[in-house]
Amino acid sequence: MLRRWSIPIATVVVAVGSLLGLAAGNASAATAHHPTTTAERPGGAAVRGFKPGGVMLRPSGAARAMERNGRFQAESTNWSGYAVTGSNGTFKSVSASWTQPTATCTSSSGRRSSDEYAAFWVGLDGYSSDSVEQTGTDSDCDGRTPDYYGWYEMYPADPVYYTNTVEPGDSISASVTFSGTDTYTLVLKDTTRGWTQTQTINESGFDRSSAEVITEAPCCTASGGILPLSDFGTINYTASTDNGSSMGTQSPTSIVMIDNSGLDKDSTSSMSSSGAFSNTWIRSS
Repeated sequence: MLRRWSIPIATVVVAVGSLLGLAAGNASAATAHHPTTTAERPGGAAVRGFKPGGVMLRPSGAARAMERNGRFQAESTNWSGYAVTGSNGTFKSVSASWTQPTATCTSSSGRRSSDEYAAFWVGLDGYSSDSVEQTGTDSDCDGRTPDYYGWYEMYPADPVYYTNTVEPGDSISASVTFSGTDTYTLVLKDTTRGWTQTQTINESGFDRSSAEVITEAPCCTASGGILPLSDFGTINYTASTDNGSSMGTQSPTSIVMIDNSGLDKDSTSSMSSSGAFSNTWIRSS
């Protein structure tokens, strides 16, 4: 009897061992670390030359500004929001918070199906220099499908995207901080989803001559032009600061985004003393 049962018992032992090994393997796979960054834009197909952030572009390459509603406002073909400026080395930090806007990817007639983009970020440089150290989020339209994600960029280097979930209504905060050892710390936080991304990058040679909180129509079309601005409704920024002080107490430069015909693509509200303001979408291009 013992000999007769020896083979089945051994088989059971092997089977149990295999199951335990499989379970352990599954547990290991379940807890394996997955990368939280990607070089590919999340969502739809890759866009050639796409960068969610970049330097401020001015109409016809000229620095244009005008008086609007009793206040000075600069014009740009890709930026709206606010910037404070100074000499090289002036700015060491910038930060702001916002609620992630909803991208409306169909018109009232339901016919809109083009790809459109809107980026929201904080950064150092870019107003009058050829670099930007920045981090933020996007509310894009891949045809009729909304697409939301976070990213950082040491422009003109390529952007890096986060794979963390971002949804409309999420509470977002972002900051860029420079230390005296050529170190930049870029932090993007989604309080609603409970994640924070921190990047520490060592680079030298940037001007640090401006700090800004920006809504942007990103680059680039096949011909190198600015991409259509997605309908983000209204974005409300709060606690816009640079060097630890509210931008609202520093007479920042207001920026409005215009198209090639000089028509406003969105509007920029006044900024409160606490650093709160809003941008409201008007047209895509």
